[in-house]
Amino acid sequence: MILDAASSVLRLFPAETAHKLTIRLTRALEPMLPAARASDRRLAVRAFGRDFPNPIGLAAGFDKNAEVPDAMLKFGFGFVECGTVTPRPQSGNPRPRLFRLTEDRAVVNRMGFNNDGMEAVAERLSARPRKGLLGINIGANKDSADRIGDYFRAFARLAPLADYVAVNVSSPNTAGLRDLQNRDELSRLLSLLTEERAKLALPVPLLLKIAPDLDGHALDDIASVVAQTGIEGVIVSNTTIERPSTLVSPLAAESGGLSGVPLMVPSTHVLREMRERVGSRVTLIGTGGVSSGADAYAKIRSGATLVQLYSALAFQGPGLIRRIKRELLDCLVRDGFSGIWNAIGADIR
Repeated sequence: MILDAASSVLRLFPAETAHKLTIRLTRALEPMLPAARASDRRLAVRAFGRDFPNPIGLAAGFDKNAEVPDAMLKFGFGFVECGTVTPRPQSGNPRPRLFRLTEDRAVVNRMGFNNDGMEAVAERLSARPRKGLLGINIGANKDSADRIGDYFRAFARLAPLADYVAVNVSSPNTAGLRDLQNRDELSRLLSLLTEERAKLALPVPLLLKIAPDLDGHALDDIASVVAQTGIEGVIVSNTTIERPSTLVSPLAAESGGLSGVPLMVPSTHVLREMRERVGSRVTLIGTGGVSSGADAYAKIRSGATLVQLYSALAFQGPGLIRRIKRELLDCLVRDGFSGIWNAIGADIR
């Protein structure tokens, strides 16, 4: 596959330049890409009232501006998530702001919600045939005087174009944004969005994306608000501000959120903690550190119905998706499960 072959060349460029080139190349190649091969039926899963052909999704951050969602679906993802999208366009934080920690199979970013804004994204998605499952991740503008109002506006504009909307209050790269994870602010935000959804009679599921740097008390509060507002899902988790002692790359000292292999253990721990609090009544998406079928399987056994990845693509290319699905099937067969659904939460039942 051309993009797999190009991956090693793209890694010679600075990280953000490589990412932009990847988006351009993917967009150019999309008309020539064949439709994704049908996933094995044992990987199919139902969530949010929708049928996912497989549980492996593309996390937000790769396709911020909804430029290549259908191309990524052709690579074999079961769903893609675009964004983070803010009401107004913004350029994000100063460069450099994206760093490969090659020795650690990790990435540090302090992008700052750089995106084209909700109107440009809505225009692209309005012209897109509705095929394949697509989520939209929304956020607030950095200079907004009313961040909750920003989420309201982005939701009202983009929700009709999505299969789900993810509310991102957990990025570490917009000052003060994570304060919206506290109980009172989160309750106000999610209540406003669920009320607007009811007024508009929109059946779109609402998800919350949380940080991995939360203690038990904070997780208790979030679980309580999730139950109170009746949202359908939680994405666990965003990037971390922590720096494990195992990191060896000198770029680990850069400020921003850490993703990739070092995030696998802490994000899966928080996933398990959240599953123990919300049970099976809320759908969980496990993200953070997934780079193999075994990683995806660990997330599923810890309570995730769906799994997302992004950073691993920078190191392994799009062929990774096929490999993960194959390895995931091997895990199911090894443990005697007839399908994904049977394995969800197996380690905490």
